[in-house]
Amino acid sequence: MDVKNKVVVVTGATSGIGTACARTFGKAGARIWITGRSQVKLDATLVMLQKEGITCAGAVCDAGDPAQNEQMVQDVCQKFGGVDVLINNAGISMRALFRDLDLEVFHQVMASNFWGTVYATKYCMEEIIKNKGAIIGVSSINGFRGTPARTAYTASKFAMNGFLEALRTEVMKLGVHVLVVCPGFTASNIRNNALTADGSPQKESPRDEEKMMTAEQVAESILKALIKRKRDLVLTRQGKLASFLNKWVPGIMDQVVYNHMAKEKDSPFK
Repeated sequence: MDVKNKVVVVTGATSGIGTACARTFGKAGARIWITGRSQVKLDATLVMLQKEGITCAGAVCDAGDPAQNEQMVQDVCQKFGGVDVLINNAGISMRALFRDLDLEVFHQVMASNFWGTVYATKYCMEEIIKNKGAIIGVSSINGFRGTPARTAYTASKFAMNGFLEALRTEVMKLGVHVLVVCPGFTASNIRNNALTADGSPQKESPRDEEKMMTAEQVAESILKALIKRKRDLVLTRQGKLASFLNKWVPGIMDQVVYNHMAKEKDSPFK
């Protein structure tokens, strides 16, 4: 797939992987539509993209709101004439033991990560089928290996992976490509904004962000995988190893994952 002149919608594009995807696909010649929940951050991102010569537009959209997603697609079609590629990137994380977690936090994570993907995909579906385009889901290693203190996040990514896998088989004869991306730990603000047990933001990442894969590296990998029409993309050596070991020695992985997560700063296991 050549993305030049294609219309690419990136949800949750005001930071991290979303912003990096908007820049990477935009520099490859795509016309970019971005969404986010903050008008201030959205405007700043659009100015940055425009300064780099990228054709772009966007509007505030809460990923977990079906009506706003429907309106978003109408706005994109009015501005650019259709949708070719949808990058489902909007999402939030959380960090708390399930027994301490307010269930409203669980609902928030599912609404953004899972339902946000469902809504955006639903309303972009006919345009993408018409244009024989692509649907991309930015999932996580948590989509096939659960981690403690991240039950809601893990559940949302498992659900996202299952939804996109089922959808892929529905549209495979229609010329639509579905790519599921599972990055390992990536440097972004997702951990800073992760919700704690009561729903307040964590504010400080418990991990060394400087040692992680950059959002720009993830975005470049996504573009290459789309061009090659890959089915799945698992990133980082750690992520690929976790995927392999969880498939063959899941019992051992339970202990490995527990020990690894218990070493985090301010781990709830201490």
